[in-house]
Amino acid sequence: MKRLFGTDGMRGEAGTFPLDAETVRTAGRACALQLAEKQGRAPRIVLGRDTRESGEWLETAFMAGAREAGAVCESAGIITTPGVAFLARALPADAGVVISASHNPYHDNGIKIFAPTGHKIADAMERRIEADIYAERDGRGPVDSPAASAAGGRFEVPETDAGSGSKSLRDRYLNYLAGEVAGRLELNDLHMIVDCANGAAFELAPELFTRLGAHVTAINNTPNGRNINLNCGALHIESLSQKVIAERADLGVAFDGDADRALFINGRGDLVDGDATLWIMARRLAARGELTGNRVVATVMSNLGLELALRSCGIELRRTDVGDKYVLEELLRTGAALGGEQSGHIIFPHESLAGDGMITTLHILRAMRETGRALHDLTAGFIRYPQVLVNVRVREKRPFDEVAEIAKRVRETEMELGDGGRLLLRYSGTEPLARVMIEGQNQGRIERLAISLATVIKETLGDS
Repeated sequence: MKRLFGTDGMRGEAGTFPLDAETVRTAGRACALQLAEKQGRAPRIVLGRDTRESGEWLETAFMAGAREAGAVCESAGIITTPGVAFLARALPADAGVVISASHNPYHDNGIKIFAPTGHKIADAMERRIEADIYAERDGRGPVDSPAASAAGGRFEVPETDAGSGSKSLRDRYLNYLAGEVAGRLELNDLHMIVDCANGAAFELAPELFTRLGAHVTAINNTPNGRNINLNCGALHIESLSQKVIAERADLGVAFDGDADRALFINGRGDLVDGDATLWIMARRLAARGELTGNRVVATVMSNLGLELALRSCGIELRRTDVGDKYVLEELLRTGAALGGEQSGHIIFPHESLAGDGMITTLHILRAMRETGRALHDLTAGFIRYPQVLVNVRVREKRPFDEVAEIAKRVRETEMELGDGGRLLLRYSGTEPLARVMIEGQNQGRIERLAISLATVIKETLGDS
């Protein structure tokens, strides 16, 4: 069992285990040793980070360990997560390493490692890195390295990793987006508000869309190391909506800290989330004959309205567990051309195996330009169903179908909902909670059903 790596890499509070300098240095050495063993030569590793104040010393700690194992390391500096995934493929490198905690607050950070294919590294490699971390930790006792400090440790950045080399790598990614992905897309006369979340896209996104001819108003693009995701970006879109309305812009886009996801605001100030984005993209790809198998992959959290809207067009919605990892696995297994999450993490596997908020934005802009329609018109036909979510604290996580009272109420609930509603009952992966989610056409009815089922769960499994 893995203990440190989750579905999205290794994440925690910067400066504390496993995101302290010595542990990250060990992780860098362990990663490089495995790559050297596999390749039979010194590995090449490209790294990047978001704008957190801990990012630089964590990146440099990883590089210090990797160099001890003979790796050649190159830093792209501040760049998006999908930017690093692209560079790992394009250089090519043997691995791409991202120092980021995505949408988490600034005091958290993380390490995500990509193979040159764009996949996250295999579980077996993560387990071996973890084993080396624990072996080192158990063998040395308390951390007493002079490189570590109360702030988590700091190493000097080698001259070869700074300056023009980083900019060259970032420019390579930007040129790929503006050239290969955008193609002949012209955005003249289009006004867009870009919320950079004070994160990794704070320079790249405004430059990209300006280069394509758009009139760009950038907001939350002055990172200070501690304001990443702070009341801004994809987690807080209220101010973006207000800005779009105030400036009468054509649309707004909000990225998260590492810009692997994007949410949109149409010209009327309404949210266009990942489900609505999948609806727009599915119809565009289907019309072009590019929606392989007439199938879209999403998670169990995607709204029932998306499933019904797609079904009306003869498109299947294939659902997975929550997490872009599971979406990608299903995309690759079925050969589907489009998948994503309600959160705005959209994957176009024929272009990139990593969700890329800027690629998603380019596709939305292309759909607007090709059709000559405003963003709110492109979402027509997708009707979001009301949704109720109730959490119940539990003392144990027994399978629901093993508790007779719960299983009975589940059957009754599903029977009453019929084809016009959906029940999702699951346990939280991180807390002692049962989550009851019901969607349906009538808000009052789904609230009644959710409370009824939650009450049975509380009576049978509740933490009194």
